Amino acid sequence: MFLQKDSSVLLVVDMQEKLLPTISRKEDITANIKRLIALAKTMELPIVLTEQYPKGLGKTDSSLAQELGEHYAPIEKMTFSCMGAEAFRKTVYQLRLQGRYQITVSGIEAHVCVYQTVIHLLSEGWDVHIAADGIGSRAEQNWLWALDLMGQSGALIKPTETIMFEMLERAGTPQFKAMMPHFK
Repeated sequence: MFLQKDSSVLLVVDMQEKLLPTISRKEDITANIKRLIALAKTMELPIVLTEQYPKGLGKTDSSLAQELGEHYAPIEKMTFSCMGAEAFRKTVYQLRLQGRYQITVSGIEAHVCVYQTVIHLLSEGWDVHIAADGIGSRAEQNWLWALDLMGQSGALIKPTETIMFEMLERAGTPQFKAMMPHFK
């Protein structure tokens, strides 16, 4: 299923300053999440951001917080699955009531918080799309296993550019023109 502007949400999971340096391919993951944030802002999609135990793992990476701008409103959590945090559940349930049922997932770590969140979202009927190059783990093998597990469970695994072009639908629109710098 293609992503649709009026039914989509972007989720950025735990891209925190003390965990990010240990992640394999961290520069590519961060760059792709910045592209997804730019897309969400251009298409006026809700952006949901989480931080796992920020007292210990720090706040969201400063370059991502800057990219988020006014959308920087992290939901703090202690559970690995975002769905275990009451504030997160309330947020996504409210979005669901607004007709949003598709969620693009990005962040870290793929085999822990991202994986558990995806499984819970799928079990609650969300149409889950994974930005494969926008998630990661400390060990690359864990990232690969997580992609496989999430795909087998029903999530759609896609490159960031596929997500971007799906959402934009056509060339020549103001949104497409706004996103052009992000394709270079």
